[in-house]
Amino acid sequence: MKQAFGLIRRPWGVYYLKNKITGQQTSLKTSDKSAAQRMLAAHNESEVQPHFNLSLARVYLNGADPKLATRTWQEVMENIVSKKKDATRNRWEVAIKDVNLNCIRHLPVCETRPEHFDKALADGKVSTNVYLRRIHNHAIGMDWLLKSVIPRLQWPKPVYKEKRAITAEEHAAILAAEVNPERKAFYQLCWHLGASQGDLASLCGEDVDWENSTVSFTRKKTKVPVIVRLGSEALNLLKDLPEEGPLFPYLATVRAGDRATEFRSRCRQLGIHGVTLHSYRYAWAERALKCGYPERFAMENLGHNSKAVHRAYAKRALTKIPSLEEFERQAAVKVESAA
Repeated sequence: MKQAFGLIRRPWGVYYLKNKITGQQTSLKTSDKSAAQRMLAAHNESEVQPHFNLSLARVYLNGADPKLATRTWQEVMENIVSKKKDATRNRWEVAIKDVNLNCIRHLPVCETRPEHFDKALADGKVSTNVYLRRIHNHAIGMDWLLKSVIPRLQWPKPVYKEKRAITAEEHAAILAAEVNPERKAFYQLCWHLGASQGDLASLCGEDVDWENSTVSFTRKKTKVPVIVRLGSEALNLLKDLPEEGPLFPYLATVRAGDRATEFRSRCRQLGIHGVTLHSYRYAWAERALKCGYPERFAMENLGHNSKAVHRAYAKRALTKIPSLEEFERQAAVKVESAA
């Protein structure tokens, strides 16, 4: 039978594979004749017996890693979960139960093709896109996947729902309608501090320094300690809360999802749409930008070390940019005063 590929040796000693039909030549990147002949034989066999390729590949894969040919995506997901802790582990346990992942759950990793992932991503669900990408990258990082199933730039871009800040009017309406004093105080503190709901719910009376008018805590997400100075309104609010132990005894014991559900129910009753507890962080950032609060302090308060992240939080804030003429006039007055 006529072979589809042939072997040629260039003057500089490197062997090339030549397609006898198209004439295309591909470097084998070796000057070893025996190695080149083995690669030539493999290419010709793949043309003659394509059905045999997968079985032959499994033989080679088993030599490198006995489980490489049989490991499924479910095993990859379980491996990720086993390395997570606390709230992150809980999020992953929920994420891997996504029904969109059922089409690849028991599929061997080494046999995965782009169309398998395309099927899982077909409905455009953001969480599926985000977590499947992480699962895919984990498999590559562990050398369980020999090459990317979908190249990095070819992944469909997730389309997030629009996020907005809660307005002062909406916040006032929620406080007026809230009859539970603990939840009411919690929403007020969210407005004043802009911290994440998990960090606020975990605050204790011992975290408040009345002498210096500050509250200190360690962020659950980043493990970074934070000290925030409080204004008079926030301090008056804290005076009505427990001096020792959790400031919010009930909210500290429930899941984040439960706190979010209670808040969402209150918003529905008032006809407020498009906001969550996280919207208090957006509101804090926008208020900070509008009043000229130094960006480095805003970044510290929000728990981010990137200016880009803070600007993303405050992108909806409208700021009136002063004229250069006004600043020049002010500078001239300062110079005259100094003289």
